[in-house]
Amino acid sequence: MDEKDLVSWNSLLDGYARCGEVKAAMKVFDEMPEKDCFSWTVLIDGLAKSGEVETARKIFENMPNRNLVSWNTMINGYMKAGDTNSACKLFDQMPTRNLITWNSMIGGFKLNLRFLEALEMFERMLEEEFRPTHATLVSVISAVSGLASLGTGRLIHSYIVKNGIELDGVVGTVLIEMYSKCGGIDSAVTVFRTISHKKLGHWTAIIVGLSIHGMADHALKLFLEMRRIGVKANAITFVGVLNACSHVGLINDGHKYFNMMVNEYGIKPTIEHYGCLVDILCRAGCLVEAKDIIEEMPMRPNKVIWMTLLSGARNHRNTKIGEYAAQHLIELAPETTGGYVVLSNMYAVAGEWEKVSEVREMMKKRGLRKDPGCSSIEHKGVVHNFIVGDKSHPQTKEIYSKLAEMREKLKLAGHVPDTSQVLLYIEEEEEKEAELENHSERLAIAFGLINTEAGCPIRIMKNLRVCSDCHSVTKLLSKIYSREIIVRDNSRFHHFKDGLCSCKDFW
Repeated sequence: MDEKDLVSWNSLLDGYARCGEVKAAMKVFDEMPEKDCFSWTVLIDGLAKSGEVETARKIFENMPNRNLVSWNTMINGYMKAGDTNSACKLFDQMPTRNLITWNSMIGGFKLNLRFLEALEMFERMLEEEFRPTHATLVSVISAVSGLASLGTGRLIHSYIVKNGIELDGVVGTVLIEMYSKCGGIDSAVTVFRTISHKKLGHWTAIIVGLSIHGMADHALKLFLEMRRIGVKANAITFVGVLNACSHVGLINDGHKYFNMMVNEYGIKPTIEHYGCLVDILCRAGCLVEAKDIIEEMPMRPNKVIWMTLLSGARNHRNTKIGEYAAQHLIELAPETTGGYVVLSNMYAVAGEWEKVSEVREMMKKRGLRKDPGCSSIEHKGVVHNFIVGDKSHPQTKEIYSKLAEMREKLKLAGHVPDTSQVLLYIEEEEEKEAELENHSERLAIAFGLINTEAGCPIRIMKNLRVCSDCHSVTKLLSKIYSREIIVRDNSRFHHFKDGLCSCKDFW
């Protein structure tokens, strides 16, 4: 081509920018005899997508006539780079906004785990009378999942129903996931049942949700129903199926479905699938078999798998395998605090206090600190957080009074505290019992009993694993107070009702 017109220059520029060849794109841009809005926007977009956001900003500032596309491109670039503050400043400076602008802000906040800001931006969007798209709702519902705010999730669901928004696509999938992650598994099942044209994503979401709630029978029944009507499962579906087997100790079923996935569906197992098998065996106490799978699987074990084996060894008090797993975990991920903490806890349960001190000294030298146990409960749209022995809450007096009442009722019910779960060196048995009583989930339960009506479920989110004594206590409290108590710890949901737990004591 002897003479290039603007369209030709723009095509060349666009090609380089799309391929990430930003230096070549900038060279073409500099050589262009004339430029239009498309030229400027294409270069800005290419730079932003390549991570060169500040260079994109300089081009943007020199752009003679900034259009809406260029503003949106810069906001999107900043959000993807994790610079939410710069994105917010640009947003506030914009002369006009469109749906893409709002979606970029809401999706960007969600991407950067700024879930509360995502919901606040959604509220502003509605106030300015913009109608959300499916993409908006997917980001908003995902933000609700991140906050584990069931009340907010119900409000978003009501908005969807009120505005006649179909659930047949991704919105239905993330709504099922949201209810599952927020402890409302019954609502997740209801949403699933109301979807008229169920796709693979809907089936997978509900199977995964039921599995983390310990409802293996329901999850596996749905999987068989899915097979019967000809919906073909994928690798993620089988992660849910294997997790269902894991959470209630179905060893034989776990192996059966793993082999079905490989032989019948032709799915090559990933590290997640092997991790599920290891988890099934560890929860059931088959630690040697779990170790064998780790050593024989075709890929290098990751830190999740080593942590699974270490946690299983702690739960089943097998110090030898625990030390083996901890050695590999610390070699692979020396900065992972959880490995040291579980190893220390294993030694504490075994009464090996010198080794506990050695592990804690190792953590200190490496600048690592254990995350404190924290339990959260939502009441009237406000999330209340509690840590061990917390006395900062405005209702502290009432909470500790309720704890004393709970203690007396537990004694009458025959509960004997499992003081082996006290992970500090304390000689006096009474002091050990007092330490257990102050665990964060018990404070949250006391708050829930005080502030909710009789018969209402109590939902609690905890960042760490529930100890065995708190697990036993919560089972009894569910019977004593005739309450369903739902606790999400760092691996699954526990539904305590009538003195029983959905996990069947496998966790």
